[in-house]
Amino acid sequence: MNNPGLFQARWNFRRLAFCNLVPVALLAFWLWPTGQMLCVLFDEWLFHLLNSPLATHPIWLHVWAIASLRPFDAVVGVILLSLLIKGDWVFKGSEVRRAFFGFFSVLLLLLFIRMLFSKLTGYMGWQHNSPSMMIDSAVRLSDYFPGLEARWELKDRSTQSFPGDHASVLLIWALFMTVFSRTTWQTVVIWCLALLFMMPRLVAGAHWGQDDYIGGVLMAVWALGWGYYTPFAYHVSRFFLKVTAPVFGGLEKLPLVSRMSVVRSA
Repeated sequence: MNNPGLFQARWNFRRLAFCNLVPVALLAFWLWPTGQMLCVLFDEWLFHLLNSPLATHPIWLHVWAIASLRPFDAVVGVILLSLLIKGDWVFKGSEVRRAFFGFFSVLLLLLFIRMLFSKLTGYMGWQHNSPSMMIDSAVRLSDYFPGLEARWELKDRSTQSFPGDHASVLLIWALFMTVFSRTTWQTVVIWCLALLFMMPRLVAGAHWGQDDYIGGVLMAVWALGWGYYTPFAYHVSRFFLKVTAPVFGGLEKLPLVSRMSVVRSA
């Protein structure tokens, strides 16, 4: 799906329509009583499959406890950013900086969509508690690690778990990278990482599956559609390239830092 032009100053109405129809279809399925019942049945099965082993497998317990800490989100962010700005992986070295600002623009749009959708969710009464708060047999990581909970905010519950904010960010990164991926192997790596990093919230019970595969997907697809298949990313990335040029000009004079593709590329 490689796009050599990166961002275009024109509208792609066909793909924009697709990126609007998919979220609407997902939302309609979720609101349909039968669809909601199927989501709940699947989510309960998935939650027990992932969460129950925490009580009997110490390694599983400790791995997901660490992965559910807020600081781990920063580690994930560094990994995803590193792959985004790694020259000659998905993007050519000379395109990395433009790609970075293009992704940043789509991410800003995602935050705006999240704000609007959050208001709609509250108004329509679609919000719900996470499974760790609704299922009596749930294994709660905070009960096993109260020290981590107090110091590092162990994310294992939420009173507003829909939609999945964490998942939407991972999904918009994966969708954005997939648009430009040049090989099947790259696409596989991208989606394996995105799905892996979505797991901690699901294992710990901070989110239902539907918070991610309905709420997270619809927000990410909307953001990709309105960010990439319109002139939005093109103009915003050009703006940031222009205003940050002096900053990167200074960074180019620093040892080691100047070797980074995002710094040395035009």
